[in-house]
Amino acid sequence: MKKRAVIAAVVLSGLAAGSTLRAQTNPAVPVKGPDQRMKADILVVVAHPDDEGGVTPYLARAIYDEHKRVAVVFATRGGSGGNDYTREHGPALADIREQEARQACAKLGIINVWFLDGKDTASQNVLNSLANWGHGANLEALVRIVRLTRPEVIISWLPGIFIGENHGDHQASGVLATEAFDLAADPSAFPAQVGGASKRLEVYLENLTPWQTKQLYFFSDADDQKQFAGTGPAYSVREISPSQKKPYWRLAMDAATPHLTQFPEDIHHLTAMSDEQINKFMEDPQHLWWTEPMTLIFGKAANSTPRWQAIFPDFEPRQAEPPPMVETDGGPGSMTYPPAALTLTIGGPWGYYEAFRSVHKMRETPVVRTPEIGVKTGTVVAIPLMVYRQPTVSLTGATTNSAPREISIKAKAPSGWRVISGEGKFSLPDGETTYLQVEIQTPDVPAKDLKDKPAESILIEGMVDNTVFGSVGMRVALRSSALPQ
Repeated sequence: MKKRAVIAAVVLSGLAAGSTLRAQTNPAVPVKGPDQRMKADILVVVAHPDDEGGVTPYLARAIYDEHKRVAVVFATRGGSGGNDYTREHGPALADIREQEARQACAKLGIINVWFLDGKDTASQNVLNSLANWGHGANLEALVRIVRLTRPEVIISWLPGIFIGENHGDHQASGVLATEAFDLAADPSAFPAQVGGASKRLEVYLENLTPWQTKQLYFFSDADDQKQFAGTGPAYSVREISPSQKKPYWRLAMDAATPHLTQFPEDIHHLTAMSDEQINKFMEDPQHLWWTEPMTLIFGKAANSTPRWQAIFPDFEPRQAEPPPMVETDGGPGSMTYPPAALTLTIGGPWGYYEAFRSVHKMRETPVVRTPEIGVKTGTVVAIPLMVYRQPTVSLTGATTNSAPREISIKAKAPSGWRVISGEGKFSLPDGETTYLQVEIQTPDVPAKDLKDKPAESILIEGMVDNTVFGSVGMRVALRSSALPQ
């Protein structure tokens, strides 16, 4: 028995030794990870070639002095824009503007540049842009790029309507950026993207992984930039780059020079100057292309990041905590949603943004409480309305609607403006929500009389038996030129 035990022990020892030897000669097979060439610290999502210029002073800081990797996504190729340099328009202009954008990004060392399939849409209405772009397909494409680049931060146009921010495409890029921020981390969103490849030449499953970006920030083209003070971290565009020995505005301006189809006169004028002449020229705040300081508006974060904190606090100047944001009442016609049997609220893109901010939990994102817009003088202003009849649920669970059905709409417009449609009595259908619209003809004001002209106010009231049940206001700034509403 002892002899058998010894033999068994020797055999088991030999098997163990062989197993150890095989383990040593068969190391673990490495599994391929994500492509690090695509990794970005910052992903910029904008609408058109040259839009990246709205934030390039900050990007210059991040790239040159914080050594951050930046990638850019353009939602369109700018084919419906103007060409002030040569004769090409339409698709040919889009081809040129794509190359201008790639060259402009390359001047800052940005080589990862993508273009979505959105169509450049000449409108101020974000809903027009989203419809014309193919919202779902381009959202899927952007989520793919977020999962591919795995950014820490996304920066985009502010999704909102402000006087001066007159392009629905700008706003649409901010909408897609917000949606992609949320969806890229959701493994049930566009699942084929995060489906692991089942074989080497799998052509349907992409083998990406969900990714949660840490912070989302916006910038805006609004005329009044002071309204954004304290809504996010602020950065000096006049500060000198320690590594480049130039102010950040100058680095950004140099990067803009390929955009000749859009700014040929400005670019030729500035590039003909000496450094001393340019620096003196830009001392005038009216000549500086960017506000000083530049505020990046806080959108949301995956963690408890304060809105005022520096984007990369380990590298960037410490930000001073601003006073708490106080939301003020916009006065008559401000956007309010009281619980009542019958309510009147604004619809169209303004109504959409109210729902958008709620769904994406962005209640701190700045908003003008009284809706506003800038339009070309002599054109028609359309004010979309929503009338909601609150249903009543009985104790038995039956749903009825005893809210008034017949209403009146009355518009109060400035002197010289003319209501052309939308006023009068209306009998509402059975549905809970009814969409109406008031159209007002604006006067044709000479360009010389528009300078410093304040915005005018319109008030729409909903009435039942001469009693006001709701109101919607609109501030309208007349311009010598503007995109169609």
